[in-house]
Amino acid sequence: MRLLRIVPDNTRFKFVRFRRFSYPLSAAYSMLVIILFLTVGLNYGIDFKGGTLIEMQAKDGKAEIAQVRSTAHGLGFGEAEVQEFGTAGDISMRFALQAGGEAAQQAVVVKAREAFSANYDFRRVETVGPRVSGELVQAGTLGVVLAIIGVLIYLWFRFEMPLAIGAILGTLHDIVLTIGFFLITQLEFNLTSIAAILTIVGYSLNETVVVFDRTRELLRRYKTMPIDELLDLSVNSTLSRTAMTATTTFLSLLALVFFGGSAIEGFALVMLFGVVVCTYSAMFVSTPVLLYMDVRFGRPESAEEKAPAATKAKAKA
Repeated sequence: MRLLRIVPDNTRFKFVRFRRFSYPLSAAYSMLVIILFLTVGLNYGIDFKGGTLIEMQAKDGKAEIAQVRSTAHGLGFGEAEVQEFGTAGDISMRFALQAGGEAAQQAVVVKAREAFSANYDFRRVETVGPRVSGELVQAGTLGVVLAIIGVLIYLWFRFEMPLAIGAILGTLHDIVLTIGFFLITQLEFNLTSIAAILTIVGYSLNETVVVFDRTRELLRRYKTMPIDELLDLSVNSTLSRTAMTATTTFLSLLALVFFGGSAIEGFALVMLFGVVVCTYSAMFVSTPVLLYMDVRFGRPESAEEKAPAATKAKAKA
């Protein structure tokens, strides 16, 4: 029985030469991320800003968005963010953090139920006070920083210095591009987003380690092969595995986007972007970095290449 092969065995695609396009593209995107972060900022969710989130569904299946917005604004809790989402009749309301602690946040929920319970079913209610939101910000930031530091330490010990630097740059590149996805789409940034970023870090690490393991193996086997050809060979030899992993992961996440519901839709969208970015990064960003480093420094000559070298020396003698 013939096995399915997404990528032919004899593929010899020149990945490294595309650094002339991938590096300027990634640099321009990174600059855009910095500008947007300083000017627009992330769309922080209720987990980090505090406040009250209420999701409702119209009992008759038809939501009067203008009427709901007018009633919500008239509750006396400031301007409320009201929008439709999901299927027909679904509405979400977001009230800003109220002064007065937890009791003030609960008062928002009580008044909202009094105003809307006759025509709407309450599907989800989340209330986060200022103290809790502050703790979540600190814990989320600390978790991401420690995870990234742990990954960088692992990469430093996992590979020799040139390979480790390439892997570290690739991982940081993927994190920056993922943050850019949040900034451009203004997708809500909450605790689920933190989980998505950490998952992308793991996926990026996995993709890079697979390619760099093959690179290290080929460096031991072909000491005199030009570096650009060796790097292309390492990517091509792992391309079938990379394509299979990315395709299956992408299809699984696509199913979550369409059928997983609003609770995990944001996570699935970020992960879809992350799979594409990590695959692109491993082939067109991390690997070409090795062209600018002495990846052969201190490596002994392989047995396969010692023999031809010895034969040439005898012939000259």
